[in-house]
Amino acid sequence: MLNEEGNGSVFVNRDLVEPDTIIDEERIVGRDDQLESVVSFLKPTLQANRPPNMLLYGPAGTGKSLIIGAVTQQIVELCKSKGESFGVVDINCQPINTLDQAVYELVQTVAKDVGAEVGVPETGVSTKRKYRRLYELINEHYDSVIFILDEIDLLVGRRANDEPAYSKLLYQLSRASNTNEIEGRVSVAALTNDPKFMEDIDGRAESSFNPRDVYFPDYDANQLREILQNRRDAFRPDALSDDVIPLVAAFAAQSHGDARKAIDLFRGAGDLADERGEDSVDEHHVRESQEEIDKDRSLKLVEGLTTQKKISLYATAAVAHYSKRSGSSVPSPVGFKVYQWVTDELDADQMTRETYVKYVKELSTYGLISTSRKSRGRGGGMYMEFTFTGDPTGIMDRVTDDTRLEGIVGQGELLRTVVNAQLKEFHQD
Repeated sequence: MLNEEGNGSVFVNRDLVEPDTIIDEERIVGRDDQLESVVSFLKPTLQANRPPNMLLYGPAGTGKSLIIGAVTQQIVELCKSKGESFGVVDINCQPINTLDQAVYELVQTVAKDVGAEVGVPETGVSTKRKYRRLYELINEHYDSVIFILDEIDLLVGRRANDEPAYSKLLYQLSRASNTNEIEGRVSVAALTNDPKFMEDIDGRAESSFNPRDVYFPDYDANQLREILQNRRDAFRPDALSDDVIPLVAAFAAQSHGDARKAIDLFRGAGDLADERGEDSVDEHHVRESQEEIDKDRSLKLVEGLTTQKKISLYATAAVAHYSKRSGSSVPSPVGFKVYQWVTDELDADQMTRETYVKYVKELSTYGLISTSRKSRGRGGGMYMEFTFTGDPTGIMDRVTDDTRLEGIVGQGELLRTVVNAQLKEFHQD
């Protein structure tokens, strides 16, 4: 089967439609102001001066990683031509649970880049020892360095009442050159969809980090179309029908102008044509690829939620999953009572009922839940009713992949009892 010759691929350079590929400046669309800002902030590096720290914020898929990646890659090349070494230490904080894990990830990233031994074990040594190894590697191999911390707001740590892990990390990295732990010039770039995380940062960390802000707004439909046109040469010249790019751009525009989703869909349509041995991509490939993305998107969205939103979602899904009643609708008063029980079990902060309802209603914008306003009859007041658009069991499984919620795993029977007791009480009132 591997030796069988097919029609060949519709792609000639598939890397161009990989979302994390660093592309040429000529292919960047609609980000002139942001590109100019990042260039101006990092230019001091080329003049042997320390650049400022940066906060790049805006919705997902709006070019934050793209711009910082393109500019830092150019600085790497320019420094190399001058006989200097500029280090780019780039990590995504979304899958990292603790400060200790984040520092180890930074050590691994630098070691891989310079071809050195990691030099510290993942567990069994202090976070302080890992910081020391990180600084050793940087001092040995880089003249200057930038730390790029993508999705920084998700690095909260395990203890809800403690200073967030991202606050501690920003404090240590942003002051490392001032304390001479790093001998060269240091800059920290924090990337986030939600700049409100800065409200929870420690005062010392805020003073030390003190970033320059760069805002990335949504792309509009015309910009999305231009982005795709600029990557059209990922495909063979005759491989795309005329309706593919407009349709992909239209789907992405419905997702709040997310260029990453547009590129994923563009690539997915090509992959579908390749899988079927077809020599061109047309509208039906795009539509089928979009259907596949929609099936999995809701579960992927769960991973990026804050801990409180995950707990709210888990409690609501548990009511739908464990209810003895037909249907999977969840009255908000019952969902909130189960939410309170879950937070008690996890020893987590507890939000008000209004905040719980607000969080769950927000999930309707992701297509996870539909909401409706219900009346309990004369004098009984109003409440929200939540209905899952998919299987609540899959959502519960995805939520408990988060180590911060692992304490609830294995308590299914007890949770079933709590859910049905609350449902019984609600319907008897």
